[in-house]
Amino acid sequence: MSSLMVPPVLQSPREDATQLYRAFKGFGCDTATVVNILSHRDATQRAFLQQEYKNMYHEELTSRLSSELSGHTKTAVLLWMHDPAGRDATILRQALTVSINLQAATEVICSRTPSQLQTIKQLYYSKFGSRIEYDIKMQTTGDHKKLLLAYINTVRYEGLETDRAMVERDSKSLFKAGEKRLGTDEKTFIQIFSGASRAHLAAISAAYRNIYGSLKKAVKSETSGKFEFGLLTILKCAENPAKYFAKELYKSMKGLGTTDSTLIRIVVTRTEIDMLYIKAEYRKKFHKTLADAIHSETSSHYRTFMLSLVGS
Repeated sequence: MSSLMVPPVLQSPREDATQLYRAFKGFGCDTATVVNILSHRDATQRAFLQQEYKNMYHEELTSRLSSELSGHTKTAVLLWMHDPAGRDATILRQALTVSINLQAATEVICSRTPSQLQTIKQLYYSKFGSRIEYDIKMQTTGDHKKLLLAYINTVRYEGLETDRAMVERDSKSLFKAGEKRLGTDEKTFIQIFSGASRAHLAAISAAYRNIYGSLKKAVKSETSGKFEFGLLTILKCAENPAKYFAKELYKSMKGLGTTDSTLIRIVVTRTEIDMLYIKAEYRKKFHKTLADAIHSETSSHYRTFMLSLVGS
């Protein structure tokens, strides 16, 4: 792909800082150099680089990037400069207090593991001086609010073992709470979806399918709106998180125009976690590489940066 650059030779944080400073000097910013360096540095390297830049030039690298870059490139690069947990905390703060985006907030909360959520909660409070629970309460309502608060505060097992009797009991409870009755017992859905480990919920889904049919279809027919989206995110990420994110990426680029905020959020947040699996699922499901899809939906330095993160 012509817009992909050759990765720069790995340099010391001091050399990177010097090159970036030179890229900022003069008339206009040498965005190509900025993008090429930063897109090939992992979280630890980025942290050292930011510290070195501040020591050498007495300003925050992110502040300089914010003033030198623009558009989607700026959004993506600034998000990338965080470590994963700090990035999630920043996305959630933005989605819950600045440019309200409850879909983004729901996606981040409902797709993260219990240990990730604990770290995010701590960072959220230390960075913004506000408890994430308070901001969730301020912006959400009804069952959606109850689900997010339960999911972010319930300690869940993260191992792979499941109890067959409990699986059968919970699948039966979900059937009784939804498809079997007139109306829906949302409390039972919230309790099971927020309390079950991923392995347990995936086993519930399989058991439910064997007896009653698709649990996803049950959720869709029994719930709606952001509450439905939250439940489905939890369920799909329990079964196959890479497949879930591959589909969300496809949706962000489908049809006329691209939902760049979603594309950037998913690519940047998953690059250092499970991007290899997401790419494999994307190709399997849509018979096209994720890199090809991004190439056709983006342009210029934004395209280069996103493709560098995804890898061809």
